[in-house]
Amino acid sequence: MIKKTIAILLIIGAIFWSFSALLPSSISDIDTPDNQFSSQRALIHLKEISKNPHYLGAPEHSTVREYLIRQLENLGLETAVQEGYSYGNKWGALAKSKNIIARIKGHSNSKALLLLSHYDSKSHASLGASDAGSGVVTILEGVRAFLESDILPENDIIILFTDAEELGLNGANLFVNKHPWAKNVGLVLNFEARGSGGPSFTLIETNGGNQKLISEYNKAGLDFPVANSLAYSIYKMLPNDTDLTRFREDGNINGFNFAFIDDHFDYHTALDNYERLDRETLEHQGSYLMPLLNHFSTTDLSNTSSKQDYVYTNLPLFKMIAYPFSWIFPTLIIAFIGFFVLVYVGIQKQKIKMNEVGKGFAALLLAVVSAIAIGYFGWKLILAIYPEYNLILQGFPYNGHSYIWAFVFLTLAPCFFIYSKLYNPKNTASLLVAPITLWLLICTVLAIHLKGGSFFVIPVYFAIISLWVYIRQSRPNIIGMAALGIPSLWIFTPFVAMLPIGLGMKTIMASCLLVALNFGLLISVFGRIRQKGKWSVVILIIALGYLISAHTSSDFTEEQPKPTSLAYVLDLDKKEAIWASYDPKPDSWNAPYLTKNQLQPSEQNLVTFGSKYDTGFSLTSRANIKPLALPYIEFETDTIIENERHVKVFISPQRKINRFEFFADTSAVYISFKVNGHDLKPVEPNTSVFAHREGERLFSFHISDESLIELEFTTPKEQTSGLKFYEISYDLLNNKLFEVPERPSNKIPTPFVINDAVIITKTIALETNN
Repeated sequence: MIKKTIAILLIIGAIFWSFSALLPSSISDIDTPDNQFSSQRALIHLKEISKNPHYLGAPEHSTVREYLIRQLENLGLETAVQEGYSYGNKWGALAKSKNIIARIKGHSNSKALLLLSHYDSKSHASLGASDAGSGVVTILEGVRAFLESDILPENDIIILFTDAEELGLNGANLFVNKHPWAKNVGLVLNFEARGSGGPSFTLIETNGGNQKLISEYNKAGLDFPVANSLAYSIYKMLPNDTDLTRFREDGNINGFNFAFIDDHFDYHTALDNYERLDRETLEHQGSYLMPLLNHFSTTDLSNTSSKQDYVYTNLPLFKMIAYPFSWIFPTLIIAFIGFFVLVYVGIQKQKIKMNEVGKGFAALLLAVVSAIAIGYFGWKLILAIYPEYNLILQGFPYNGHSYIWAFVFLTLAPCFFIYSKLYNPKNTASLLVAPITLWLLICTVLAIHLKGGSFFVIPVYFAIISLWVYIRQSRPNIIGMAALGIPSLWIFTPFVAMLPIGLGMKTIMASCLLVALNFGLLISVFGRIRQKGKWSVVILIIALGYLISAHTSSDFTEEQPKPTSLAYVLDLDKKEAIWASYDPKPDSWNAPYLTKNQLQPSEQNLVTFGSKYDTGFSLTSRANIKPLALPYIEFETDTIIENERHVKVFISPQRKINRFEFFADTSAVYISFKVNGHDLKPVEPNTSVFAHREGERLFSFHISDESLIELEFTTPKEQTSGLKFYEISYDLLNNKLFEVPERPSNKIPTPFVINDAVIITKTIALETNN
């Protein structure tokens, strides 16, 4: 009994260790030696730059930029601002970016190391503390400590704080494609965030193999490396980009992303503030920067590319393990051979009995099916009970951590119950056959289709060793069996949490499946426990406890505010105005504007602006036309030359605005298109501009300091379809014409959408030319 208790405690300890080993447990204080990174010193900067939203065009945008320039100059660095227009085809965003650039000169002529983060916040409510103020202050403090260390760098060290990252990587686009220093960059370290806490994950970006990057990464001597090749394989499949993407795609420059994703519900919201950034997370970012800065400042960066890819993952004690892709199939084949040999020997020695193996397959199948059902139908049921969770567009509600634990225990309960029916002190070897077989098949699929996940074979090897021990011994030491199960817990447990945190609770089914599959590998321990039926009841009670905990924290509060939205839209073509919201039903804050004169869905005919989740207006009601200052439109030219129509038109806003959105009929063709002299080039050569758009939206133009917009475009001469624009400002709540009150403290603006906005729309009509 004592040994079984120790074995269970060892498993529980390994689970908690798998999380605690991911990031520092304490932070460096203000008295940390000057030549070392101090999170407390970095936080001084963060408090300054995250006082107010500072998206491009916001009043605080220039304030933050000037502050950062002063801090770099205080370090003795000559600092410059790169200014210019850039356009991203993927998001269709045009903006004038103002990048902050400084350089520490190295004493060789090798390639430069570039430290990267962006200083703009997401419009219009985010304070940008985590995304990406945390990255900016990590670099500021890290560079200060590096200069105090008196290390003479071999390579130039470029500090780049990009602008307009949130709009479409515009600042990075501008630097990579327009700045002369870009050609000399050998490696990029980029610091990012998609939440406000948790461990920071290392994601390698390279156009070739990762072997050299991984080798140098390991040489740097990191204390808390968190990296695995599966995470990057998944990252490449998602529609997420960072500034580093522009370096890789446009400049063929390799690099590392360091990004944290926990508390995902804070991402791009008004909750991304100084107080909510986890201090241990900031310390983790610093623990990456300092060793890597010291290492790569003296490492030859002239060729960081390689043809060979590595499979890699972090593990407690070992920090990082890595091996070439060329080992994937040999290790898999060896595992298959070893497994088949052991099964054959086990059958010959009557330690493995086929009828018990069959029962093992049936039990595993039931466990897997129950896990899938619990994850899939369980979350659907929760959404039916708590539909307000759908308001959290990130997909991870405020009480999401409680739900993760609830689903883990809900999955474990039937696993214990199912295997309780098969208890026999002598059948453990037989029961191990099914999970090892299934895991080998999973590893085969990964080896073919998702090579980055091939390190999953590591815990399978330990399960095979457990099988070998059970064939040799009748009752092996259960503590030793628990020790052999630790690698599977170290590798799989973080995925159970990070999948729903990063990708949304809709992926909880994958977490449940992983729990059931991992349970199978631990049959070497759990198969020896007699009272699994009683354990299943206890585990179910724990699951219910977490569900109750989630329920008690399901209401919206000041700490967990409700996302709400409201916009005013004035259509000058129709001479009518509406109130509009993305909310599924009116809220106490916006109900006064949405409950009267509501429009039916068939009457709405509203556009969906280019939001992250394609969120469109869902509620509209008629509104009074307000005496807004209307944009002034003037045609300078409208002529036909041969078969082309050449148009130049000016739009002069008569009020403070933040962005324009331009739309045209899907049949409209634009041979060329310039905005304020900047040429919007087609995605592919020899095609028209905007040729591959899926809807009517053409592009957005984000205002920084422009007073007017000059549009110059060429169309086929017979084209007469107009160009529709939306003139947008984020001042609904402080515009005296509307008197919309501030939100209560338990509500925030809905993120990812155009919100709290005053919108004027009009069509620029093209006359028929004879």
